[in-house]
Amino acid sequence: MNAGKTTILLQSAHNYRERGLTPILFTPKLDDRYGEGWIKSRIGLQSRATIFTTDDDLYEIARTKLEDHNIHCVLVDESQFLSRDQVFQLTEIVDRLNIPVLCFGLRTDFQGELFEGSKYLLAWADELSEIKTICHTGRKANMVVRVDEEGYALKEGAQVEIGGNDRYVSVSRAEFKNVFIGGQRIKFIEPVKSEPEGEIGAGEEQEDKGLL
Repeated sequence: MNAGKTTILLQSAHNYRERGLTPILFTPKLDDRYGEGWIKSRIGLQSRATIFTTDDDLYEIARTKLEDHNIHCVLVDESQFLSRDQVFQLTEIVDRLNIPVLCFGLRTDFQGELFEGSKYLLAWADELSEIKTICHTGRKANMVVRVDEEGYALKEGAQVEIGGNDRYVSVSRAEFKNVFIGGQRIKFIEPVKSEPEGEIGAGEEQEDKGLL
């Protein structure tokens, strides 16, 4: 969470479209935080997407769309919610239709267990790439905890429960042990507010900064 995976997905879709190529975007029906059939990032980027449930055959959806026009890429948001069969169907899109598939999602749930989709993506993907984010301790955050209103980890409940930063916090493995196993309260952090454009702190000189 909070690693910018949805932003990267939407940027990838934009890059394809900018070059006159057609991507298919998939998003799970159960994730309706921004309205059904929409993928939206925390920084405001958004795009329409084809919704799916665990009963849908993603290979057949892609094959049918391919009859109408060329498809150059398949992008899947929240891919941890895929079923085992759907991960296999995505491999068929790659192997039989020769269309690249990029999946973006979480590896583990709030109890530190693999999601079904993540499990089989880890097993069958041609390539794995980790998108990093930071724990409040300053370490790499590679796990997620679900917390209550007071910041204590919830240890029981359904594996899938849609929520944002008010329910889930990205943490390092060491902090996951402290909070989930050790019962410590999570430390909530307020984002640092950037200075308004054009304002310079006392004694500071203005510099031009490039983005890599």
